[in-house]
Amino acid sequence: MLAGAAVAAAGSALVTGCSGGGEPSAADQAISLERRMREGAVRDSGRLLERYDATLAVHPDLAERLAPLREAVAAHAKALAFTTPKAGPTPSRPASPSPSPSASPSPSAPAAGRAEVPAKPAEALSALADAERSLSEARTIALAGAPGELARMLASVAACGAVHAFLLTSNPGAAS
Repeated sequence: MLAGAAVAAAGSALVTGCSGGGEPSAADQAISLERRMREGAVRDSGRLLERYDATLAVHPDLAERLAPLREAVAAHAKALAFTTPKAGPTPSRPASPSPSPSASPSPSAPAAGRAEVPAKPAEALSALADAERSLSEARTIALAGAPGELARMLASVAACGAVHAFLLTSNPGAAS
């Protein structure tokens, strides 16, 4: 009986797939939503990486301070990259490559990630902090529509971004 049900379900899926008239299943819609959200999050992290790289190019003396934060943003992009659901023993490789400093943005990507870097180091740090804060807030808002595991990841990454904003605007070594 179970075998018959499985054959019927498989046949129904094939007919629906061939006719193109069927509605996507709830699982397919959830994966599609998650994929879109993850791709957007990776794109946003890529833009933030571009800002870090631009700031480092203008202010190389900030490298020691910015390197760990930039590495964390790169790790977030990699963690947020969509991986195909585990259907068997396939390598867990991201469906889309994670952004690298030399990766060119997509044609539709706004130039916000390539904003001009302020000449003064303190203002450059403040601009980076604003970018981190904005992205953190956007990710916090996105939590409401995100599937469970992605929501947890977005919450963690948003919290990390808020900490980055604080670290970028704090005065290291100063007495509190």
